[in-house]
Amino acid sequence: MACSRQRIRQKPRGPEGPLQLKRFYTAVAVSEETSSGNGAPEFLVILDGLAARTPAGARLILPTSALADAIAGEWRDQGEDMNVAAMPFTRLAGTAIDHVRPRRKAVVTGLMTYATSDLLCYRAAQPPELVERQDENWQPLLDWAAETLEAELAVTTGVTPLSQPPQSLDALERAVCAQDEMQLTAINSAATAAGSLILALALAHGFIDASRAFELSSLHEAFQMERWGENEEGKRRLEGLREEITQAALFMDLCRECALG
Repeated sequence: MACSRQRIRQKPRGPEGPLQLKRFYTAVAVSEETSSGNGAPEFLVILDGLAARTPAGARLILPTSALADAIAGEWRDQGEDMNVAAMPFTRLAGTAIDHVRPRRKAVVTGLMTYATSDLLCYRAAQPPELVERQDENWQPLLDWAAETLEAELAVTTGVTPLSQPPQSLDALERAVCAQDEMQLTAINSAATAAGSLILALALAHGFIDASRAFELSSLHEAFQMERWGENEEGKRRLEGLREEITQAALFMDLCRECALG
């Protein structure tokens, strides 16, 4: 992120890590404005009196005071050397403005690939304990999608591609297209992490929370660890998955004043 009319001082790129940014501001505040488009309130993060901007140079305009406060907190908590990895809400908001807004159709198209290969629709054939666990935990989300989104999806075993009913895919696309760019960004993040559009939409609609979303998306890995024991690589992967889903869910909550459609 950059601040208008201010220059970011950078530390040289080291041999073992990416470019680091030096903190270039002192004071952080939140400002409320009225949208020139629809008259709705919108919020800015102010750094030393200037509006924070996205990497592409757009003003970081936010839809709710809760999101603006959270992002301001990320900036306020930075030390002399900025840790961009500790600013997930700033990153997601910037992605929404710089990438999702101008490429909305492409983002929707990308999300729809998860509708045809959704994790929840591909079940194990063996062992019986895993088959039962997947059915008990995953089927309620498919039932929710059928009832709430009018998107009834078929289920198969194995990894052979499964054709889904066209009317169900159309319903899922309508549900995705109904989101604004902030919610769409968070849904895309959750779906990419979990491999499931249904899970991401259930998270966005409040049908499940972040903890449950993580449990459902890591069900197979958890079963394998119970049976064969944990390993460090698997634990790191699951922690990364938990973090991504949690961040996306919190971002959704902070944007909750936005219409879900």
